[in-house]
This record gives sequence, C-alpha cells and structure tokens, in this order.
Amino acid sequence: QVRLVESGGGLVQAGGSLRVSCAASDNIYSFNVMGWYRPAPGKRRDLIATITKDGTTGYADSVKGRFTISRDNPKNTVYLQMNSLEPEDTAVYLCNAVVVTGRGAVYNYWGQGTQVTVSS
Repeated sequence: QVRLVESGGGLVQAGGSLRVSCAASDNIYSFNVMGWYRPAPGKRRDLIATITKDGTTGYADSVKGRFTISRDNPKNTVYLQMNSLEPEDTAVYLCNAVVVTGRGAVYNYWGQGTQVTVSS
C-alpha cells in the first residue's frame, strides 16, 4: 500500500510564498503521474498541478505562473512551490499518485492533506 504524506502547509500573508511537500513510501518513479489537488466550491476537488514520470508538468489556469511542481526522485518527494499567494488559494492541499499497471489497471493514492491559509 502506497502512503503519501504531505507537509509544509501553514499561514502566510497574501503575496507571500510557501512550499508544500509530498513524501511517498514507494519509489515515485513507479508512479505514472503525481499531482496536487484542492477542494473547490461545488466539486470534490480541483486539479492544481501535475508532473509525469518524464517530468512533464501541467497547471490549472488559476495557478499558472505562480505555482511550480517539481520532483526529487532520490527523496521520493514531490513539491509544490506556491508564490504570489492569494486568499483564494486557502485550502487543504492534497497529494495524489496514479499508477497504471501493465494490464491497464489504474490505482489512485491520496495523502491526508496539508492546510494552507492565506490571510489578506
């Protein structure tokens, strides 16, 4: 069973920066995609940023240019660097890992989340 543990959340003023981390219990190179999510009104959660096994990244329009996702394979950790934070970024940030097996089965793993609060 894969475990994902987020850390690094906290309270920051608007315009500030914060970096959250997601440490995995397995070799993250075995994950096809890793990403960060946060809850959104009317939805269970919004996809914020993703990074694939080969390092390709993707971002939601709301964070593009402000957030950067990266991975450190030897440390089995994925990071989300958040700059120019806005009060609207306040949320619990959840780490996700997706594994697709050779037979096409898809497994999703989730962390417990880390709270980010941005004060105005």
